[in-house]
Amino acid sequence: MINIILAILSTVGALSILFASIGVLRMPDFFLRLSVTVKASTLGVGLFLICAAIMFPDDVSVTTKAIAIIFFLILTSPISAHMIGKAAYFIGTPLWKGTVVDRLQGMYNKETHCLESDPKRANLAEEEQIADSEKETE
Repeated sequence: MINIILAILSTVGALSILFASIGVLRMPDFFLRLSVTVKASTLGVGLFLICAAIMFPDDVSVTTKAIAIIFFLILTSPISAHMIGKAAYFIGTPLWKGTVVDRLQGMYNKETHCLESDPKRANLAEEEQIADSEKETE
């Protein structure tokens, strides 16, 4: 029974990581690539670590380490992806041309390097970051 559970969890984990790698190739811009890879790879690695914890039930150190790694992975991956995405947006990485709404446009104050909630307080000479062609997002 445990072998079946391990097979299911490791298969779902491997498929999740496969979808993350396919997402890197298929997504049209940096921000979507970042989103899909962080979510899918975190799930895949987490499932593999659960498999490791189940595989060695007698060894408490393996289980403890696997749980700690899963905890820190779930804690740090979204935060680091958010910071990378924020930095990419602020340096002007173009958005996909199919982007409908850019809610941050005009909200970033380049002098203080802060997001403003009021567009009047931010720089009004903000240029649009949405790409005109697919070539710009590569």
